Amino acid sequence: QVSFFQYCSGVVLMKNKTAFGRRLRKLREKANLSQPKLAEKLGPQKQTINRYENDLREPEYATLLQIARFFNVSVDYLLGVEEENK
Repeated sequence: QVSFFQYCSGVVLMKNKTAFGRRLRKLREKANLSQPKLAEKLGPQKQTINRYENDLREPEYATLLQIARFFNVSVDYLLGVEEENK
C-alpha cells in the first residue's frame, strides 16, 4: 500500500492538499487560538500558519509532527487519510 504522503527533501507532498489546511484551521479555532498565538506556540511565523491554512505552503515533516502532537491528533488525520481523529 502506498502512503498518502511522501517525505521528499524535507517537504511533505500531500495528495489531498486541501484537507490539511481545513483541518489545521478547524483545530486552531476549536482550541480558541488566533494564527499569531498558534505561531507563538509552534514556532513558525503567523504568515506561515496562514499559508498552511490557505494551502499555499506545505509543512516540513518535522513541523507536521509537531502540529499533530500539539493538537493531540494523528498525522493521518491532519493529511485527510483518516476522517476521524483516533
